[in-house]
Amino acid sequence: MATVIPESWQVPVKFRQRVGAHAGRQRAMIDNGHLLLILHELPGAKEMERSARLFWRSPDGTWKASGGREGGGLPVLKRHLESFQTAIQQFDDAVDQAVAKGALQPEPFFEVITRATPVQRTTRNMHKALQQARDGIEDKDIITLRDLAGDLERAIDNVVADADNGLAFSAAKNAAAQAQQATRGANAQHRLNLLAALFFPVTAIGTIFGTQMNTGLEGAGPWLFWAIVAGAFGVGFIVRSSVSAR
Repeated sequence: MATVIPESWQVPVKFRQRVGAHAGRQRAMIDNGHLLLILHELPGAKEMERSARLFWRSPDGTWKASGGREGGGLPVLKRHLESFQTAIQQFDDAVDQAVAKGALQPEPFFEVITRATPVQRTTRNMHKALQQARDGIEDKDIITLRDLAGDLERAIDNVVADADNGLAFSAAKNAAAQAQQATRGANAQHRLNLLAALFFPVTAIGTIFGTQMNTGLEGAGPWLFWAIVAGAFGVGFIVRSSVSAR
């Protein structure tokens, strides 16, 4: 049966029995001084499957890494954690840049959350695997790597929390701006309604008296015209007051 553990590794049979063609979740296996670390590579935002990296520590303290990577197993393992450190720093810089722009648009924060969330899960599980290794093997290098993984987990948690807060704040800020615009629009509409209420009686009465009909008032003096205008505006003010009071 195919296995992800290199055939050249002299690992306990138990390890090969517990690992098949796919590495599965991140974890540590320990047996008779042998340590097998199964970790995942730095994930992308849209990657559904995780590529595995295997690290074997023999009882004499010798480390090996899968994939034929140069430099020995332990340096490769350290570089593996450093790749997460670099990615987390990039996420943190992206959040800082989004905040520094001042506009606080939601898109940069959403992009960070989308990209950082898979890294957050992988970092958390990597820390758990290294803690399992620490519990089973007395090795200062493992302690150092476990502590680094813990720092990375806290760092990525802070980055995701900051991005989530920025996204929520930008959404609230945009909602407040839209509410202000709606309020200004409502106020403008209200002022137009007041003007319409004022001039509607004038327009209606003017239309009525502008009709070509014999009313018997054709011979009246200018005083009648001004009286009608004053009465129309009086009615308009009454209508305007009733509109503004509501």
